Amino acid sequence: MLKWRVAQKTHEGKQRPKNEDNCYVSPDERVFVVADGMGGALGGARASKLTIDAIEQLWKDHRPHSNDSEQIKQWLKEAVGLANRSVFSTAEQDVSVRGMGTTVVVAVQSEDNHMHIAHVGDSRAYLVRQDKSMLLTQDHSVVQEMVRAGRLTEEQARINPYKNLITRCLGHDDKVEVELTPVEIKPDDWVVLCTDGLPTVLRDEQIGSLVNNQKDPEGACGELVNQTLEGGAPDNVTVVVVKYFESENGDAD
Repeated sequence: MLKWRVAQKTHEGKQRPKNEDNCYVSPDERVFVVADGMGGALGGARASKLTIDAIEQLWKDHRPHSNDSEQIKQWLKEAVGLANRSVFSTAEQDVSVRGMGTTVVVAVQSEDNHMHIAHVGDSRAYLVRQDKSMLLTQDHSVVQEMVRAGRLTEEQARINPYKNLITRCLGHDDKVEVELTPVEIKPDDWVVLCTDGLPTVLRDEQIGSLVNNQKDPEGACGELVNQTLEGGAPDNVTVVVVKYFESENGDAD
């Protein structure tokens, strides 16, 4: 049976006046959330915070069984749906934040060595295993749809002027399609959840290398954010990092 440790870090970056990102780790360290708000300094921060609040409250009120994959999947759909309706209804009622929205990536760690991930938008989840970084989520964005269609390479997508245009987010309709991704976790794996401010600056292989050179998730969070800042950090950047180890190893990994 695996154990894990988790850390989180967020920064407004070098070019944004306000941080519109939000993140959350549940007290039992089984739920991890990253949200990247849109809609101006007021609306974006509010949308991402509403999303965090909705997911946190549902975990407090109605959490799934820790080993029931179907329950966890249904919980994830319900959590993201509740968050979407919270953002949408608030925007409808308050003209000052009309049109606000947010991306979200939320993960639930089960007790059977699986992580279940739900996402909407271009916030991401990575699995880092043996110095290799594997992207677990597919961005809901214009350029990534072009990549999947074979019209752009990944490198072209990185510098495309429309790379920040997303095709799906929370808050723009009363319903939203949620994409689910399960992943089996092994000892010494890392999982990184992040807003797009991280991969805007760091390539996937850099993320894997930076994380694997750290001994704990606190160090990994700090290094990822610091390297993003050194690279110019044109956007807010937020990361949640989870490190896994065999239970008999304790925390001295």
